[in-house]
Amino acid sequence: MAPTPRTIHATTPHRLRPFRPQPSHANGSVVTVRKLDQIQYQDISAALRLLHRGMVLETPAFGTTARGLAENETALRRFFASFPDYDVTLDGHASNGETLVCWGTARLTMTGNRFGVVPNGKRAEIPVFIQFGFQDDLIAGERFFFDLATLCAQSGVSTDAVRQKLFPSAAGGGAP
Repeated sequence: MAPTPRTIHATTPHRLRPFRPQPSHANGSVVTVRKLDQIQYQDISAALRLLHRGMVLETPAFGTTARGLAENETALRRFFASFPDYDVTLDGHASNGETLVCWGTARLTMTGNRFGVVPNGKRAEIPVFIQFGFQDDLIAGERFFFDLATLCAQSGVSTDAVRQKLFPSAAGGGAP
């Protein structure tokens, strides 16, 4: 018997846009929904239980790749320190049975000095898409895509300053 699909949504009730995994890709979708649920509530321990031991998390906008459970835990803790009110609403998804791609909107407030800038404290609302891969009924890969310039603009910080902090060797070398 296939698990019952669950709905995930933003924590603000007036912005509900449900995502329901289809039975045809129940294993990966249900695991993904559980992980996103745990991320919504910042339950890192629970989220880690849904990850394969060889999990690779890529966030191209930040130029980061976390490999394995320990690095993924560090990446999640660092992300939530920078964006403590993060939540995501998924508007849709597509799957071929091996890969699941979801798209929607992330809402988050940049805080702290991780990026070498002082944000304005306003909550940003940015389009995202997330690609998941699976192994042994666990999430083995995640690629989290968003536009860094959009996040910076809504957070009242210079994209160039953030890029210099994130990519110091590229920032000083000029464009090819």
